[in-house]
Amino acid sequence: MTVQLAEPRRGAIRLRGVNIHFGEGKTAVQALSGIDLDVAAGELVSILGPSGCGKSTIVGAVAGFTRVSSGALEVDGQAVRAPGPDRGVVFQQHTLFPWKTVLENVGFGLKMRRVGKTERTRTAREILAHVGLSEFAEHYPHQLSGGMQQRVNLARVLVNRPRVILMDEPFCSLDAQTRLQMQQMLLRLWYEFHMTVVFVTHDVDEAVFLSDRVVVLSRRPGSVRAELPVALPRPRTVDLLTSQEFMSVKREALELLLDSGREQSRRGAA
Repeated sequence: MTVQLAEPRRGAIRLRGVNIHFGEGKTAVQALSGIDLDVAAGELVSILGPSGCGKSTIVGAVAGFTRVSSGALEVDGQAVRAPGPDRGVVFQQHTLFPWKTVLENVGFGLKMRRVGKTERTRTAREILAHVGLSEFAEHYPHQLSGGMQQRVNLARVLVNRPRVILMDEPFCSLDAQTRLQMQQMLLRLWYEFHMTVVFVTHDVDEAVFLSDRVVVLSRRPGSVRAELPVALPRPRTVDLLTSQEFMSVKREALELLLDSGREQSRRGAA
């Protein structure tokens, strides 16, 4: 199974009036309220918002891990009812099997799909080359740095050629230099694999640097407070981070984020 990089783009996401509640009765919590959101196939969208506003809940719902209480959630026109290999998730902490080598971890999804050993080994090695870890194929997760572990985590998702990759603060625990390297690698892989990416972050710089569009959520129950198009040139380089154009977009994103917090404060004082 040779990796094909030129497949037609798929992975359009559509949420309409999505509400999500957790619990029952007096202990019930509303996490999301009336979420309307479209992500085009091949788009890279970041979600910003205060802690507890439901950013990760959106990821869980699109992945099929979290049940929608009401409203419609579709990927490519099909209702999302369960997890599937067409949607891959990368979490804050790696979820690698410590007893398996890097190569075995990356090939695990293919093994579950009953792909033969020769074919899945070849495909896993191809993906490892894309994330720059070919020489670590026989290492175990504990032998890798945090950044390398997250590369393996991403490779394990990419090997299934998902239409959508959902990333829940995947770089938040990394040092600044490694985080920037991972951001640059993600942009390269996004371009090569033609995938839709939904990226949750608390970091405004990260959101602006990566994205075609930044979605800002209100405080819980989360709703879409604003959407900010990021019309910065691609490919994105580190020089962009200190440009006037970047600072202008960052300032606007920060203001939207602060407005969301001020709106909640006004509600609480009313």
